[in-house]
Amino acid sequence: MDSNIKLLLERAENELDLAKVIFTTTEDKNIQTEVFHLSKIQTFYSSVISHSYYCIFYSAKAYLLMKGIKTEAPEVHKKTFEAFKKFVSEGVVSEELLKIYEEVLIKAETLLGIFKSEKKKRGEFTYQKIAQANREPANQSLENAKTFFSNIFRIYKFS
Repeated sequence: MDSNIKLLLERAENELDLAKVIFTTTEDKNIQTEVFHLSKIQTFYSSVISHSYYCIFYSAKAYLLMKGIKTEAPEVHKKTFEAFKKFVSEGVVSEELLKIYEEVLIKAETLLGIFKSEKKKRGEFTYQKIAQANREPANQSLENAKTFFSNIFRIYKFS
């Protein structure tokens, strides 16, 4: 089981690294024009939010696996969130980590239309802001992912 936990944490770290790369690419117009030869400058903040969320999702799955809980489809995202939430309510995990997970879940769902089952509960909606307006939510998602991943990784290392 330890190798599966390690794989989930590696995947989480990969998602975090990709979110950082995408954020930097959006921020640095020279990368877009000189490295990728894009014909126009673009923003990719919604992808930062999505990959930050997946970092948190895989970190949470790793944590649950450390506790002997494996979540699978269907509704793996909902099951993972609910199982993680249960550990928080029992006082096993800090409330801060749950808050980070919850906030990014909502952002990822709003921007990219993922978690259709969760959308049914909350109602249908569309993200209305222009791409440039997503910078601050993307930056916050990235910071949340860093915090969440580092805490779960610490739990793994010291368990």
